[in-house]
Amino acid sequence: MIATRYEFASRDNLAMQLANDVAAVLHASVVVKGAATLAVSGGTTPTLFFEKLSRVDIPWAKMTVTLVDERLVSESSMRSNARLVRTSLMQNKAAVARFVPLFNNPEASQLDRFDAVVLGMGIDGHTASFFSGGDRLADALDPATPLRLVEMNAPGADEPRLTFTLPVLFSSGFIALHIEGMEKRAVLDVALEDGPIEDMPIRAFLRAKAPIILYCCP
Repeated sequence: MIATRYEFASRDNLAMQLANDVAAVLHASVVVKGAATLAVSGGTTPTLFFEKLSRVDIPWAKMTVTLVDERLVSESSMRSNARLVRTSLMQNKAAVARFVPLFNNPEASQLDRFDAVVLGMGIDGHTASFFSGGDRLADALDPATPLRLVEMNAPGADEPRLTFTLPVLFSSGFIALHIEGMEKRAVLDVALEDGPIEDMPIRAFLRAKAPIILYCCP
């Protein structure tokens, strides 16, 4: 469910507020348990948020950054989410943080509970790599699955993907949904209506008891 909804006049304002909020959650986790883990999404939307977060002064050396999902491509590919994170987030003050990519990396399945998760949404209503028509969508959405990561093939995805499952993402105490543009706002409005989760998998988050914080701008 959307517990809190923040609307901003510009991408810059949104990116700054989201960066500050995520940084505060991570810092608090470090204070309480000595470490923190952040899972972020790829695509073009989060680039400005990544840049601003990378400059926030928090104890990055005690933090781990990973991805919500990944295309099964090497980091040399321009379509690699890991490449995006390394070039946009793992810079400036955040350069000392530990980054755990998903592709060809067994370590990813051993990560601790996420302290913060930042999701995006595609114009088809997918989030992470939960795609309508995905061959393992049921596994990814199963709240009782023991699986942490599943490979996903779907008509709406250009390549096979790897994604953390719903219970792993739901275990976070802070889940943000980052949406920019009127087209995606319209998609969100449709997703909030009645209809099968399988048609628009973002509905799994919008209908869950776990609170989601929405950050959106035109």
